[in-house]
Amino acid sequence: MSLRSCLNKSDVSQLFKAVLSLKNEDECDAFFEDICTLSEVKDMSQRLEVARLLAAGEKYTTIAKTTGASSTTVSRVNRCLNYGPGGYKKVLKALNKGAEKNERK
Repeated sequence: MSLRSCLNKSDVSQLFKAVLSLKNEDECDAFFEDICTLSEVKDMSQRLEVARLLAAGEKYTTIAKTTGASSTTVSRVNRCLNYGPGGYKKVLKALNKGAEKNERK
């Protein structure tokens, strides 16, 4: 079940298109500052870091201590990482490729 099937499809599609239109981190910073609270951005950033650490094989307790995420959040991210539609995996793969390119420069 996708977000677009659960929520207003046109609103969600518009949001996704808006994110895809952003060309760099400065544009992302401005957009997310406008559209999200600091807490919402912090929570999303934290979940992505939890996913990265889980994918790297870190233990729940280490991840919770390192990120400040609750054990419930770590568990939820783990469930999404393993049984979700693959969003975390795709993003982490892309981030890893970007990091590898930067290391080669």
